Amino acid sequence: NTTLSEGAFSEVFKVKERKTGKLFAIKYVRKKQKSIQNLENEIAVLRKVKHENIVGLEDFYESRSHFYLVMQLVAGGELFDHILDRGMYSETDASRVVQQVLQAIQYLHQNGIVHRDLKPENLLYYSQDENSKIMISDFGLSKMEDNGVMSTACGTSGYVAPEVLAQKPYSKAVDCWSIGVITYILLCGYPPFYETRLFSKIMKVQYEFDSPFWDDISESAKDSIRNMMQNPNMRFTTEQALRHPWIIGKMTQSHDIYHSVSEQTQKNFAKTKWKVSHPPILKLQLAHSDLVVKAQTLNMPTIQVIDIPPPLDPKRLEPNRNHMTLPITSRDIKSHQPRKISQSEPAHAYTLAETGKHAYHFEPANLNT
Repeated sequence: NTTLSEGAFSEVFKVKERKTGKLFAIKYVRKKQKSIQNLENEIAVLRKVKHENIVGLEDFYESRSHFYLVMQLVAGGELFDHILDRGMYSETDASRVVQQVLQAIQYLHQNGIVHRDLKPENLLYYSQDENSKIMISDFGLSKMEDNGVMSTACGTSGYVAPEVLAQKPYSKAVDCWSIGVITYILLCGYPPFYETRLFSKIMKVQYEFDSPFWDDISESAKDSIRNMMQNPNMRFTTEQALRHPWIIGKMTQSHDIYHSVSEQTQKNFAKTKWKVSHPPILKLQLAHSDLVVKAQTLNMPTIQVIDIPPPLDPKRLEPNRNHMTLPITSRDIKSHQPRKISQSEPAHAYTLAETGKHAYHFEPANLNT
């Protein structure tokens, strides 16, 4: 039997339904206090949504020792892997990815849900087909809005919006910021904010379209990024972004940018770096008295915990600058009694099937906010 993914509290297997022969991914989650708290939020969100670009929850079971989540099987691999395998790549290809992500996030926002952790590794391809659709995964940090305003700061360092780092109340606009960051990376292969003064640059919305990497990228593409990566009051909503001429494919350039993008992607997001040095997801909890930020890393056993993104090409780094880090303070996290979800025992309708590569990407989380 082949394990697709394994974390501190869970394992993911590829399984086959006996009756139909249909393949699924099943997540086994051991019943520990942390895992129960994490799971509540994910299940609540996934049960509420159904969209062609969101990895779906097919079924849910519970035994004395485990929870079992039967998930839609997504076998196309991660975003960067798919791009690197193409051999040809253009603005039009990038635009199609961004459009699908925006359509899925628009659907979530219309249903009162904010993802809060959009990043390339949470974007998967449904199949190995060259024209496969994009699927959004990992709803461990997602939030169902009560009044449209949130305050718990969380996300991944290179993709988090400036208002979150500024310890201000924020809205669903944080998702559009993250999509802007992803769009930037899709067109050049490196992140807009990196290592040196990372948080300061994000909070000041300080990024550039560096030469020569952006010389052949259209002004329309850059305009779409500027409108998603700006202060929240001026930032595009998903509806506005989906009307932008570059995102709908009317102003994209079709010439091949594969060589430049793939070269930078492999330098900055190589698999060996990705598993070892990618910045952890952070929970930044505001203290009541002095509004100091608390950072708590997730339990992600394959990732070395650091507070900076993967190193870039040394030629692109700024010399003699100090790293900026957020102040840390200790504060207990308020616990709550988990809701009981199901009384049923797992049906023995699924059998393990072998696979040669990851078909469903899962990263364990320990945040339920």
